[in-house]
Amino acid sequence: MKDKQMTKTIMGIAAPLPLANVDTDVIMPKRFLITITREGLGDGAFADLRFDNAGQLRPDFILNNAPWTRASILIVGDNFGCGSSREHAVWGMRQLGINACIGTGFAGIFYDNARKNGLALPIVSPATRDFLLQFSSDARGHEISIDLESRMITAGDISASFEMDDATQTGLIRGRDDTLDTLEHAGAIRDYEAGLNKEMRISVLK
Repeated sequence: MKDKQMTKTIMGIAAPLPLANVDTDVIMPKRFLITITREGLGDGAFADLRFDNAGQLRPDFILNNAPWTRASILIVGDNFGCGSSREHAVWGMRQLGINACIGTGFAGIFYDNARKNGLALPIVSPATRDFLLQFSSDARGHEISIDLESRMITAGDISASFEMDDATQTGLIRGRDDTLDTLEHAGAIRDYEAGLNKEMRISVLK
């Protein structure tokens, strides 16, 4: 199996979503969890924020308004992704076209799910996050650049560093997940299993 194309920079229009403690039920309401595949989850992402009870777009939600309808980066409030461990939340965001969320911190399980599914979560200082919220609020639709290799975010003339652990950084750049990393060592795993089976047969014969 070949690696996905390497991505060192994520660039796109950013949208401000300053709500604190947005949990996974807000990101992906539980009524969308009945599917047995990942298909169609983009419709469920932020569904109760995007749509009213009649299924009509809410005009007050940022992603329903131009230019943020084309946003691929979110600037989020504190503790984004808290709540249950549902991986569907990340799947839905990726299907919605979101490639990164920038915030001051993320719930641990959500962070791990994001890493496995190619959703970048740069962690910045509160001051940087607040600046990016203001920057992304401009209706002209400014783009933000996230350089994964140098761990730097560029917004207009301003650049700021972000935190990201080495394993997550490498996984995002290489476009890999745990399954691909395991397959890389498939030969050694088969050799180890063969050795165990041989030892078991010898033990039985004794």
